[in-house]
Amino acid sequence: AFALLAPQLNAILNDESSVEEKIRNFTANYISFMSKHPYLPAFIIQELNRNPDFVLKMKDKKGFPNIEKFKKQIAVEIQKGILKPIKGEQLFINIMALNIFPFVASPLIKAFVNIDDKAFKQIVEDRKTEVADFIINSIKA
Repeated sequence: AFALLAPQLNAILNDESSVEEKIRNFTANYISFMSKHPYLPAFIIQELNRNPDFVLKMKDKKGFPNIEKFKKQIAVEIQKGILKPIKGEQLFINIMALNIFPFVASPLIKAFVNIDDKAFKQIVEDRKTEVADFIINSIKA
């Protein structure tokens, strides 16, 4: 399943859209995919803990996300005054963390928020815009 997602994410990171559009597209795409495969993030984390070399196998596959162009684009948009100063790596980690966590911690979130599966699915769907808006508002100059 990750082999299907990775090229899509890589294409978004390396297309010609603005950083804002990339964040919106990445978040919507990631959440849609994970909603169909909700156990994938937990599986990947389990595999990374069990076998740290697991990521090396994934990294060598065609289409594995490359953030170099994304990092350069962030630097350009900072220089133009569009974005506040932020390192591209940190922004990418923030995007990943805010998108992955609900899937990895769904039982915990359901318990804290006191919701059932149906309400959780709606919260996850709402995160497509909530996460993107949150990140964009935090980095806009």
